[in-house]
Amino acid sequence: MALTKAAPPTADRHASVAGGPDTRSPDTTGPADATGPADTAGPAGPARTAGTARTADTESAESRSAESIKSAGSKSGGSKSGGSKSGGSKSADSKSGGSKSGDTKSLALIVLLLTLVVLQGPIRGALSAPVMQSWMTVFVAVLVQALPFLVLGVLLSAAIAVFVPASFFARALPKRPALAVPVAGVAGAVLPGCECASVPVAGALVRRGVTPAAALAFLLSAPAINPIVLTATAVAFPRNPEMVLARFVASLLVACVMGWLWQRLGRTDWLRPPERPHHEGQGKGAAFWGSVRHDVMHAGGFLVIGAMAAATLKAVAPASWLRTAAGNPLVAILALAVLAVLLSICSEADAFVAASLTQFSLTAKLAFLVVGPMIDLKLFAMQAGTFGRGFALRFAPATFALAIAGAVLTGAVLL
Repeated sequence: MALTKAAPPTADRHASVAGGPDTRSPDTTGPADATGPADTAGPAGPARTAGTARTADTESAESRSAESIKSAGSKSGGSKSGGSKSGGSKSADSKSGGSKSGDTKSLALIVLLLTLVVLQGPIRGALSAPVMQSWMTVFVAVLVQALPFLVLGVLLSAAIAVFVPASFFARALPKRPALAVPVAGVAGAVLPGCECASVPVAGALVRRGVTPAAALAFLLSAPAINPIVLTATAVAFPRNPEMVLARFVASLLVACVMGWLWQRLGRTDWLRPPERPHHEGQGKGAAFWGSVRHDVMHAGGFLVIGAMAAATLKAVAPASWLRTAAGNPLVAILALAVLAVLLSICSEADAFVAASLTQFSLTAKLAFLVVGPMIDLKLFAMQAGTFGRGFALRFAPATFALAIAGAVLTGAVLL
């Protein structure tokens, strides 16, 4: 088709060269001009016009969709900015709340300091009274004597709880429960720690498969006959070294008897399986210092309470009351046993509190030293949380009664 269209222009060029009439322009341009517009405007014109219309419609639709997307994006962006604004307002509220709390604490501290400055005269006069002087002397003496043993015991108990695996105890104990009970009781003599640490260790023993009777014997003996406690007892009673032996014998006897009683009379449904301790899964260093902080806060707080109670009994309580209670051996033993439960003093420090109660006999003080590490308010709460409330409600009264009986029997023989 391209060759056929190209032929007429070639013939026209030959005709013009031959000198023919000058009809090329009208003849050639006429049909050519007629053909050109006809070919362009004929079939192709409407098609291009329709295509152009469709393209315009498509572009219009695309522009509309783009505008809708942009409007939706702007709306979502507005919502996000609104959310960020709300988040910023919440952050601002929290900051303002924190600043308000800080301002309140600062204001309270300023008010307290101003009150002390205004009332310094009456406060100085009250502290200079003979009763308060005696109270402060006993309080500071008990704290200064007991604090080093408390810190040492907390550090050692945290090291044992973190670095000594519980499986070690399971491998060291005999398989027979009757023999495992005394072995576990004696094991408490070589593992220093207070009663705050003995409860989680006993829970770990039960969880690792140790018979509950042996674990309970260790629970009772470890805080009462370990080297730190016995050393503190010797320091607190320098003129009565027999108190160290009496405390060791009475505490070990009560621990073994309670273990055998549980083996004979205890039921598995009374003892809830202990949960995994909180420090498992942490690093050794973090678990160690976490245990130290926990024991220092708890044992130190109870030591302060015990020192305050001992100072109050020494300085405030009428001497006639103390003489009356101390004059009756049975009342003295029961009074100090109940006092040990209420004060909840750490076993590394209780000997100094007992030594300050000079009105009472050595047997009554022994009851205080035997009962305290085995059952008190904080131990009851810890035992209930570890082994269940049903266990604590049965175990605590039996331990209290047996500890008093063991102290009386040992005191009658050794004191």
